[in-house]
Amino acid sequence: MYPLVITYNGTPPDIDYLWEFHRERVLCKRTKGQSCVKYSYSFNNQLENVTYMCAKALTVDEGAETSGCYNQYINGYEIQACIFKVVVKNVPDYSASREKNDLGFLTFDLQTDLSHLFNWNVKQLFMYLTAEYKSPNNELNQVVLWDKIILRGENAILDFKNMNTKYYFWDDGNGLRANNNVTLTLSWNIIPNAGLLPNIPAFGSHTFKFPSEYTTSRM
Repeated sequence: MYPLVITYNGTPPDIDYLWEFHRERVLCKRTKGQSCVKYSYSFNNQLENVTYMCAKALTVDEGAETSGCYNQYINGYEIQACIFKVVVKNVPDYSASREKNDLGFLTFDLQTDLSHLFNWNVKQLFMYLTAEYKSPNNELNQVVLWDKIILRGENAILDFKNMNTKYYFWDDGNGLRANNNVTLTLSWNIIPNAGLLPNIPAFGSHTFKFPSEYTTSRM
């Protein structure tokens, strides 16, 4: 097998192209006991490399880690490993019926600078994180997992680590287990003092896969 060249000139890779044509070569298949891990290192506060992998994370004398970010400094480099939780349960949804439906759990990182969106006519931003996926019941599912309001004058530079979702990730059936194409997208509404209310999606997205087995552990 020939090595997969992401880019030749150092520009960001085309994630949609990789997912469409090289999915099996860029994805790891998570096995029992493994977590989704983001491994990155920086030098002089500049990010040098980011790698995503399936791995087991252990803390000396404490055992397995399933979530959280951990930093280490070696020879001037800051090394960070962030462990993300992605699990699915099959439990009754009493808010809708007594039937069992899939309920997803995940943690996420969010880093963005939205300062440039503010001007004299922008009163606030309404941000929201949406999960989109296809299931046997629906051609398109859209679930809002998290949102935030940023007022003019507030800090618009966000750097969140290992965040839990704000809202439950319910499916109206059994469409989450082993679903290999769940896409997270960040969008925002600009609330002006006067005028239109544009809805703007962020550049890029993140796609992940739910496990093929239900978890029975408490979240």
